[in-house]
Amino acid sequence: MLTASPDRTAATSVTPVWARLQLPCGLLLMFGLSFLLYKTLNPDAFGTTNFRVTLVAASAAHVFGYFIYRRFDIFPGMAATGSVLPTFLLSYGGALVAVLLLRLDYSRLQLALSLMASVSWYLTLDLLGRRLSPYRLGIVPGGETSRLKGLPGVSWYLLDTPERIQPHVQGVVADLRAELPDTWERFIANCALNGTPVYHVKQVLESMTGRVEIEHLSENTLGSLNPNQVYVGVKQAIDWSTALLLLIILMPLLLLTALAIRLESPGPALFRQERMGYRGRIFIVYKFRSMRVGTANDGEDAKYRAMTQDADVRITRVGAFLRRTRIDELPQILNILRGQMSWIGPRPEALPLSRWYEAELPFYHYRHIVRPGITGWAQVNQGHVTALDDALEKLHYDFYYIKNFSPWLDFVIVAKTFAIVVTGFGAR
Repeated sequence: MLTASPDRTAATSVTPVWARLQLPCGLLLMFGLSFLLYKTLNPDAFGTTNFRVTLVAASAAHVFGYFIYRRFDIFPGMAATGSVLPTFLLSYGGALVAVLLLRLDYSRLQLALSLMASVSWYLTLDLLGRRLSPYRLGIVPGGETSRLKGLPGVSWYLLDTPERIQPHVQGVVADLRAELPDTWERFIANCALNGTPVYHVKQVLESMTGRVEIEHLSENTLGSLNPNQVYVGVKQAIDWSTALLLLIILMPLLLLTALAIRLESPGPALFRQERMGYRGRIFIVYKFRSMRVGTANDGEDAKYRAMTQDADVRITRVGAFLRRTRIDELPQILNILRGQMSWIGPRPEALPLSRWYEAELPFYHYRHIVRPGITGWAQVNQGHVTALDDALEKLHYDFYYIKNFSPWLDFVIVAKTFAIVVTGFGAR
């Protein structure tokens, strides 16, 4: 069992003493910078109830943000640099909502300055940590360890002798299922006894790529991928309540979008399609129509027409904008209210595609053990797919999500989804 995530260690590779000082030093810096700037810009407000309330709210947001920031680093593709801004936006946003709900007087300027100080502090820490102390792992030759060398974020060292471990190596990776010589097996055992972390290659690959590969039943048991049933229920309750709230808030936007679609091209504003859903049940998914209305195709051609190609000529001008901003997905709020979908989960595929993938890919049907989502781990890491090999990689991302099914991974997906909406990554 992997005792630590190399990706996480690499992202926070500072000395243990310095790691313990991150939070108190961050709080002091936040206090100091926000105090100096706020006093300079608004000297009369210093010491008032307004100032004290904001200071308490900013402190709570900083502490909460710090713990989320540390937790996010265990997930691949969410290194500290990328998680700092969304993490502290989330924590300071929560503090702002709490202050507004309690109807307390606060300073927007002071809260904004505290947010800037917090983000600057942890971004600086991460950049210095990566430059001054990169994480280093030794590779025991044999088995599948050759796949590690191309992975970024870690300095890899191929161990040439089992007589000793190089002093600059902070951990050892080996294929523990390969037939290794006795000398290397003794070396691995000695490393563990001496306190040097020993990682199995497959777990390192999962940790650093965000994918779980299951091609044969003997490699793993499906039981290890069973999602946390308590969180399944909690998540469904959160999905339903937030979907109802957003449906009310976004109703004007939804009506304007439907009008724009109807004005640009003939046909209905909503696109309906059969998709494979939770526990293999077929349901109708709702999206804003982003393509021109065409003739339906059955048979072999149906699975190809169900795919959206690069620069697809069927996409309208309004549809291109909707796809880039993901507004076309908003009608799926109705699917969430019906219990057919979640905000986050494996993306439901069109029925012809799902049946094709099931026939070609091992264990594809297992992805339906959780509710499909509007966004998901595969979507934020890979985007749309159009080939069978891409679908297999997407399936590995789905397995990783199911295996690590938790509110923390969902937070990571939400943060990366916001970044995708801004950059347009993966939109077609």
